[in-house]
Amino acid sequence: MVSLLDIIGPVMVGPSSSHTAGACRLGLLARGLIGGTPQSGLLQLHGSFARTGEGHGTDKALVGGLLGFRPDDERIREALQIAEREGLDYKFEKVTIADAAHPNTVRINVELNGKKATMLGSSLGAGRIMVQEIDGYPVEVTGNLHTIVLVAEDRKGSIARITGVLAEHDINIATLRLSRKERGGDAFMVIECDEEPDKKAGEELRALDWVRWTRRLPKVSGG
Repeated sequence: MVSLLDIIGPVMVGPSSSHTAGACRLGLLARGLIGGTPQSGLLQLHGSFARTGEGHGTDKALVGGLLGFRPDDERIREALQIAEREGLDYKFEKVTIADAAHPNTVRINVELNGKKATMLGSSLGAGRIMVQEIDGYPVEVTGNLHTIVLVAEDRKGSIARITGVLAEHDINIATLRLSRKERGGDAFMVIECDEEPDKKAGEELRALDWVRWTRRLPKVSGG
């Protein structure tokens, strides 16, 4: 099924929906993982991002996303200069990422006040994105919905308790995906929500003694 967005593309600062709008949204999600503009960022470009990204504005769009700019923000054109003024120490590397799902792929490493996060994601075209990995855990995050990611001990009843907290805050769950590296180890959960989770819900989740960490990711695309 082809949507209107696939035909006309997203509202954005050009020139390319894949190299700018999608890249910006990937930067926004990486920013969300640490809760603000990072102090440092290493952006490893693969495939088409590495070969033609600079000419298409991928570097500006990724940094613009880290700064909190949306794809239609005119400041994206000056994102590299703004980053220097804002104290964002960024670096680009051209790499080959084994088994990358798409040629427009980037691995983003960010840090803010001791918080670190690593995210692997791709720009699929027409501004659509897919995050495949966060901190070594396989995920599927599109940015089409408000999203909670968390790491917790793999124990019985954890899903029921977490979903109960969200229900108490009148947050409806659209999708929930759970993965783990081994039985009894850490479990990684991705929860997409119809409503934006408030800070209090996040605080209650973090207060659970078996939750390692949790992050709220913004809705960056979709209707």
